[in-house]
Amino acid sequence: MNLNISPAEMLRDGRQSAMATMIQKGVGRRLRAEGFFMLTELTLSSGRRADVVGLGPGGEIWIVEIKCSVEDFRADLKWEDYRAHCDRLFFATHAGVPAGIFPLDAGFILADAYGADVIRPAPEHRASPAARRSVTLRFAQAAAGRLHGIVDPFAAGTLL
Repeated sequence: MNLNISPAEMLRDGRQSAMATMIQKGVGRRLRAEGFFMLTELTLSSGRRADVVGLGPGGEIWIVEIKCSVEDFRADLKWEDYRAHCDRLFFATHAGVPAGIFPLDAGFILADAYGADVIRPAPEHRASPAARRSVTLRFAQAAAGRLHGIVDPFAAGTLL
């Protein structure tokens, strides 16, 4: 393992395009401004992997699905499953994707590498207590595992 790479490089899993990474960065800055902590590529109890999960100061859970193009949105129908795992569901994209393709029953975020604006707030649909516990526990374990991977890159296991 190359020890001369930054912690950010160690956490990047390589599945995201440069555009998705840019959107993710802007979304992360917006979530932090709102008092949320975020994890990317978090596997949920359903086996689906959410692009961004935000955990708010009161325990609220937001999921943000990143879409880089019209084709990306049309090819992915799994996002409906995310509703059961969060209190609010958002789509995030960049200025080159028409906002009109995204469903009105989800929030809409416009992002670039420097920040993001919530164009349409997401309606609240509270997660069940069991789902909240599951996501919160997965969030904590993934965050701790990723931090440990930075502190000790040779530890047993993989980054969650």
